[in-house]
Amino acid sequence: MSKQPFYITTPIYYPSGNPHIGTCYTTVACDAIARYKRMQGYDVIFLTGTDEHGLKIEQKAAEKGITPKEYVDEIVAVFKKLWSFMNISYDRYIRTTDDYHVETVQKIFKALYDKGYIYKGEYSGKYCTPCESFWTESQLDENGCCPECHREVTQAKEEAYFFKISPFADRIEKLLTETDYLIPSGRATELVNNFIRPGLEDVCVSRTTFKWGIPVTFDDKHVVYVWIDALSNYISALGYLNDAYDDFERFWPANIHMVAKDITRFHAIIWPAMLMALDLPLPKHLVVHGWISFNGQKMSKSMGNVVDPFVLGKRYGADAIRYHILREMPLGADSSFSNEIMITRINADLANGLGNLVSRTVAMADKYFGGRLPVQREKEDVDDSLIAEAESLRGRVDEYIEKYQLNNALAEIFKLVSRANKYIDETTPWILGKDESKKARLAAVLYNLLESIRIASTLLSCFMPETMPKVWEQIGAAESDITYENAGKFGVLSADVKVCKGEIIFPRIDVDKEIDELNGIIGRNNENAADKAESGFEPAPLEEQIAIDDFAKVDLRVALVKSCEKVKRSKKLLCLQLDDGMGGRQVVSGIAQWYAPEDLVGKKVIVVANLKPVTLCGVESNGMICAADTAEGGASVIFPDQSLPCGTKIR
Repeated sequence: MSKQPFYITTPIYYPSGNPHIGTCYTTVACDAIARYKRMQGYDVIFLTGTDEHGLKIEQKAAEKGITPKEYVDEIVAVFKKLWSFMNISYDRYIRTTDDYHVETVQKIFKALYDKGYIYKGEYSGKYCTPCESFWTESQLDENGCCPECHREVTQAKEEAYFFKISPFADRIEKLLTETDYLIPSGRATELVNNFIRPGLEDVCVSRTTFKWGIPVTFDDKHVVYVWIDALSNYISALGYLNDAYDDFERFWPANIHMVAKDITRFHAIIWPAMLMALDLPLPKHLVVHGWISFNGQKMSKSMGNVVDPFVLGKRYGADAIRYHILREMPLGADSSFSNEIMITRINADLANGLGNLVSRTVAMADKYFGGRLPVQREKEDVDDSLIAEAESLRGRVDEYIEKYQLNNALAEIFKLVSRANKYIDETTPWILGKDESKKARLAAVLYNLLESIRIASTLLSCFMPETMPKVWEQIGAAESDITYENAGKFGVLSADVKVCKGEIIFPRIDVDKEIDELNGIIGRNNENAADKAESGFEPAPLEEQIAIDDFAKVDLRVALVKSCEKVKRSKKLLCLQLDDGMGGRQVVSGIAQWYAPEDLVGKKVIVVANLKPVTLCGVESNGMICAADTAEGGASVIFPDQSLPCGTKIR
């Protein structure tokens, strides 16, 4: 019998800068749900990705002196590195620059045009470049700025194609108010009152003032506007109107689109209207969450309040950060982040709660039984409430997962952890261990604790996938013990289970000391980010450390440029003839974009003199000219003191 399909998506992230901990919530939440559904036996596709077109990307790339594709490639690499670091188990990563997505978007645009839902007109209105959104006067905030990001808008006027959305107004209102499509449902009132009942305006779906976008196939002056482009990813990733995949019939409609509240309008109104126009089924649920705020404000680089998940993860482990953000955010509401809240949560739940339970239980099994429990055990009535709590846990967690209330699911799991720690106090195993006649009773107590840990950690593995295998190793659980089916049973571990004492899985954190250090690190990072934003320069990350002996192998010399000419087969390369004080050499350098040959003749440069010769575009190069990166993405040749003799060694 085939597995039931389950399709879950995050929004595709706009690569305007490095992600921060606020960015992580949607992806970590979807990952936890996807893992849980896989554990339940569903055939899961978990999709995430990046939305890579638009005016802002084109402008940012121009500022850096690189192509838009080069710009987004850099940032996508950071996103993928973060998702790997945070143990995100996505099945597909879509980029709106992917060929198959481009094909789908162009076909969707043409289909809507052919159906009469897209028409050409002229747009005149307020446009927010950071949000890539058009707004009417009535939708602007009290300062006449964008109602989403509260930055200045510009008056835009251009020829454009429009999507007729008003024919779907009644159906969308019913979708929002009479079905469980939108979760939580309270957001429906705001959408209906602010956007639908005043009259849905046709949506601008093309632009002519920039080129970084998907071309309209039948009108090459236009590129597809970002929301038609971005929203289509949910079906292009399944192979709709392309040959890259063949999963659309099986996995559509999606079970869950999860988004942050600032893009609800697009997913609750425009996306359903597009699907209705295409005669396609609608997603089952749109799950909307709040923001992780810092001192009551949404995290953003411009506010100087971002928190780097790499910094936190390296100090406390990615699982601790995953747990904290999922445990602290109720569905639909904002949650407040601070270092104090995070460390308090880690200490209370992970160190004092779960970590302490595992350490105490394994240590007692090791101390009193040499690590292997005897088969003979003696049950007492006090065991019943712990066993009942453990056996019923999976059902309670299932209910909250179905409601997408991950914080409540975690709270239920930690009720069992707390109950198990209380059970230790009730049964006093340290006293039982002193009486040889009580060893059978002690064995029962420790087995019950190990089973409670097994059940809790099995369910927690979807939230903290890196740490729970360490727990299973310590409690002696076999791979076959850790299944969804066994998470609903008590008494699965081997009767003579053998524990393996290991390191503390969540060490307790010194709150005062750690908060001071962490505040300093985050503050310095934000100051550096502000400096980089002001200067336009961001240093590349440091390479792997080397020893002084490694550096000594690099032979840097002063050389005089005697002559210089462009390499005929390349637009980027210059061929330099150098006086290096040792008979001369020829070096090819990729600096033709920034220097004309006459700019260099007569100048002294620094050359890496002991590089092995290579041939570039048919010209042999014996060394490399030293240059520095510039804020604009260019190169600046390093010129040493011109009085230094040719051949002088740099050290």
